[in-house]
Amino acid sequence: MQNSHEKTAGIIKTGLVAALYVVLTLTASGMAYGPIQFRLSETLNNLAVFNKRYIWAITIGCVIANLWSSLGMVDVIFGSLGSLMMTSISYWLSKYAKTTTGKLTVSVVVCTLSMWSVALELYLVSHAPFWETYLTVAAGELVVSVLGAIIIKIVSLRVDFKK
Repeated sequence: MQNSHEKTAGIIKTGLVAALYVVLTLTASGMAYGPIQFRLSETLNNLAVFNKRYIWAITIGCVIANLWSSLGMVDVIFGSLGSLMMTSISYWLSKYAKTTTGKLTVSVVVCTLSMWSVALELYLVSHAPFWETYLTVAAGELVVSVLGAIIIKIVSLRVDFKK
């Protein structure tokens, strides 16, 4: 059972990661929305394999960041549900990986493959071609996910993300 200090620390960590997600998205907002995406904040998706608090942090950050999306409330709702889905799947599947590298690999693969939800949203709302959009959004996700996995792997040598 958690004491009040641990609960407070968990809430603070959740808020910090959510805020970081928003800042990273909006700092490069020209590349964060649309059929070609390079959303730097997606590097944080890799944190979900360490603790389920990061699932909520990333989802909350995505909700806030998507308020600036040209797709409006559709992206706030469905884009954020996509983040909730892919980080949850990463969290659960990573339990079967024995090493940090294995867990991060699960996250990279799940998050990259999950970009079908972004492509579907853009197809339905903006009439963007589904398969082309899936390939470009998944390629961007793959790059930032691998970058994030490398950074988080290095940082995890000094910081315990599980706590």
